[in-house]
Amino acid sequence: MNRVLSLLPACALVGLFGATMPSDAQPLSLYNDEAQARLHCGDDAVVWLDFHTRRYYTAGQGRYGRGRNAVFSCRNEARRSGYRRSILGRR
Repeated sequence: MNRVLSLLPACALVGLFGATMPSDAQPLSLYNDEAQARLHCGDDAVVWLDFHTRRYYTAGQGRYGRGRNAVFSCRNEARRSGYRRSILGRR
């Protein structure tokens, strides 16, 4: 229950930007805590999703784990949902 309540702001943001998602988009598992994301993702990489730019950042990039309009998720889920990798980590 606590996890669901902590995701309410993230879900609201997804709802705001849901109209721009591709029609074949898959639902995302969103986490405010990196450790919870790691437990869910297993062997998949944990990424930081930026809802505004629809980009994701990997560990080691400058914007990984920063920003208010973003959460942790699994890389493969992000890709299936239309998110693109940020090459420079500054976008």
